[in-house]
Parts: sequence; structure tokens; C-alpha cells
Amino acid sequence: MKKFIVTKEQSGKHVVRNTIDAFPMLKTSDLNKALKHRDIRVDGKRVSTDIAVYEGQEIQVWLPDSLFEEEINIRKNTNEDSSVDYKIVAETDNLLLVNKRQGLAVHSGASTGDTSLIDILRRDTHNKELDLVHRIDMNTGGILMLAKNKRALDDAIKLFKQNLLIKRYRCLVLGVPTEGENIICEDDTIMREVSHYLEKTSSGNVFIHDEAKPGDLPITSRYHVLRVFEGKGPDGIDVAELEVELVTGRTHQIRAQFAHMGYPIIGDGNYGRNKQNTFFRSLSGGKVNYQQLFATSLILRKIPADNIHSNLSGRRFEIIPRYDVKI
Repeated sequence: MKKFIVTKEQSGKHVVRNTIDAFPMLKTSDLNKALKHRDIRVDGKRVSTDIAVYEGQEIQVWLPDSLFEEEINIRKNTNEDSSVDYKIVAETDNLLLVNKRQGLAVHSGASTGDTSLIDILRRDTHNKELDLVHRIDMNTGGILMLAKNKRALDDAIKLFKQNLLIKRYRCLVLGVPTEGENIICEDDTIMREVSHYLEKTSSGNVFIHDEAKPGDLPITSRYHVLRVFEGKGPDGIDVAELEVELVTGRTHQIRAQFAHMGYPIIGDGNYGRNKQNTFFRSLSGGKVNYQQLFATSLILRKIPADNIHSNLSGRRFEIIPRYDVKI
């Protein structure tokens, strides 16, 4: 049996949708069967229909543990999982979407040699024209979009410049944030919106300010709490899993902004707190090597007909994050 508490953002939505938000590895068909057999309880009472639930209510899901095997604290950590550099999420004639592992740089640098993701993919696809449409940090895992040719690259970059692509991430943070004003996103998800100002120094360091200073760039993120692991952090601090939508996309925005708010990402040695990071253990029992942050969703808005990627209008591409921390 697993349980969760309905958050303010989930209030008014139905049991099945909220349960999938809390436990993304579950299938709708399994939950419908559970309702039929009255294996879901709301505040201790069995329910047989997909009713609306409200903030503060406790949902208990009485399903076999095997159906939760993608859950954070019981995920199997195999050598195969840790050694695979990428998995293909989707592919078109012009684009390749892959799920990159943590710890792999997306492009070559002084410390990567020719072992970056783009080098590996060019070799694997035998396509020297393959190029990155956008980037994510080396220690962040998740979805990346690559273009197969120059025209595809130019038109894909337009998707970002014209605000036609929504990027969402999921992460584990210390504490449970409540800041921000509620806003309804395009897919009807209710999130809280938070805005600050970002300073990037000549050395590449990033600082967040509540009020603008000369040279600062405005930043805005949206988030909602997916689930809370009560008392699972150091000194009994709660741990929360968040889904975060980038409204602006600045350097290290999520990591720096949420650390500034007082909710650092677990495993982040730069903006996080090393003393607290050492409290957590990886699934293999050692230290947590990477920030628990994944690029999990790319959502495409209406794309103009003259863009080569117009056939992807309204499409949504998602992966499930594979956290490496015992909770």
C-alpha cells in the first residue's frame, strides 16, 4: 500500500489523475481496476468511482508492490542502467529526441574529450550533421532535442525563440515550497509562479536576487508539488518531488532559484548544502553523485505551417526520472 496527501494544486481533480501524478509508474487501467475492487481509499473510506478529491485528504492505494517498482526508494540500480549513455525517446525525419544519462556532457570540452553525447550520437547515427537544439547540464539527466540537418536545426531553434516549446523538469528538494501565486498552465496544470533576478558573473557563477541589480536578468519558473516524503531529510526535514516549468531559461535557473528560496536540490554540490547532501545515500549505498534533477517533458504549442516541424504541433514527449537516492 502507498499513500499521499492531496496538495492545494491537486485539489478538485479526480482520484486517478492525482494518483498518477503521485506515482507516475502506475497505469490508468490498474487504477480503474483498483476502483472497481474498492482498493482505493479516501480518508480511510473505500471508493469505487473516480471522484474529485480535495486538499488535505489522504489517498491510500492498495495495489501490489510490484506495480510501484519504479518508485524512488525501491528502484533497481543495474549496471545496464548506469552504463547506457542515452535512450531514444522519439524520432522523426528531421529530429531525434533522446533521454541522456546523468554525468554525460552534451558537447565536447576540455574535460570530456570525444566522449560527449553529441560525439557519441554522431558516431551511432553516422550523421555528422546531427546537432544539439538545446543543452542541459552534464549532471542533469533527461530529454534533449537534436536536429538531423541544418534546416531542421534552424527551424527547431525557432521553436525556442518563438516560445513554441514548453520545458518541464522534475527534481527532489529539501523542504516543501509554498511560495508564489497560482497560475493555470496551458494543459490545465495548476502551478505556482515565482520570479527573481539572476546575476551571472564573468567567472560563470550565478546568484539570485529578490530585487533587480544592475546587469541582472529576470527569471520566472512555475512549479507544483508532486509528492512529499515526510521527515526523510536530515533533522527530519521533509523531502518534496517537484515538477518545474521554465518560463525563462537562464543558466542553472532551477538549481539556483530554488536554493535561493530555501529548497536546494538534493545532490547539488554547487547551489545545495554539502552537509545535507551527505545525509543521503545512492541506491548502491554510496554517496549521491549527481543533482536529482531531470528534464522530463517537452510540450509543443501550435507550430506555423512554414516550419519543418509543424507536424509536431500539440505533441508532448515525456520520460520518467530515474532518481539515484534512497528516500
